[in-house]
Amino acid sequence: MESSEQKPSIPVGISACLLGQKVRFDGGHKQSRYCLNVLSDCFEFISFCPEVAIGLPIPREPIRLVGDADAPRVVGTKDPSMDVTDKLHAYAEEVFDSHKELCGYVLMKGSPSCGMERVKIYHENGMPNISGRGAYAARLMDLHPALPVEEEGRLHDPILRENFITRVFVYYEWQRSVMEQPTLHKVIQFHSRHKYQLMAHSYEGYRELGKYLATDAPKAPLEEVLNTYILRLMEQLTKRANRKSHTNVLMHIMGYLKRDIDSETKQDLLDAIDQYRTSKVNLTVPLALLKHYLKRHGSDYIKSQAYLDPYPHELGLRNYI
Repeated sequence: MESSEQKPSIPVGISACLLGQKVRFDGGHKQSRYCLNVLSDCFEFISFCPEVAIGLPIPREPIRLVGDADAPRVVGTKDPSMDVTDKLHAYAEEVFDSHKELCGYVLMKGSPSCGMERVKIYHENGMPNISGRGAYAARLMDLHPALPVEEEGRLHDPILRENFITRVFVYYEWQRSVMEQPTLHKVIQFHSRHKYQLMAHSYEGYRELGKYLATDAPKAPLEEVLNTYILRLMEQLTKRANRKSHTNVLMHIMGYLKRDIDSETKQDLLDAIDQYRTSKVNLTVPLALLKHYLKRHGSDYIKSQAYLDPYPHELGLRNYI
């Protein structure tokens, strides 16, 4: 992790309207202050508006999802003969092919093109059907299942916000430290550094990926290992960490200090972890104590764990979990 003086500039896709660009069907925007004023310190946002990109004007007739819930079409609300489904799918494929640098994507919720989930789908008679994903977003996510994706509205939830940003930073490090010149050894090193981060999200995933790298990966083609590992890792990281799982990780990390700290210090650490477990303090409290003693007594292995500093502390994400 870079220091606060050398913050990364991570390429992240974003719906153009969230940056304040007036590209919506009514000529307006949905500017996100959080993306513009906070995340822009770490993310280099690359904006996309698929509806404008496929040639629709501003302003324009609204579009909506109609038909089969598993494969809806995107048509005009006033003129159903205007079907832009294939164009939106083709643009998603173009973005996928031409922007391999992306390490995340922030989408506009509810959009028939960009919505990640719970987008309204209608029967052809105009009655509501079940909900689904926007056509552009669905195609992009199918093409790039490991890419961290989130809707801007969900970033207001502290748990979902921290989860998404964690995934972006993990994926960024994967691209930078492994994929530039990939080897199995680099994958194993990467996994070693992210063990406790993975454990906080899924203990089962932590065990399964460790077993995969130890038994199956050495016998498989490298490209297969790369694709399998990152997809499984990102799938597990979408699971929400909670106080119980964080407490488990904190106790594991504390185990690396047992031989080097006195009983009073040990009790202080146990008390801080228990205060976190019982919701009396946030995660930064026991972590600050642990990091203080790890700096003095921890091994290079434990001090290198991404869990300790998964992103710049200025984001303040762990103040709310």
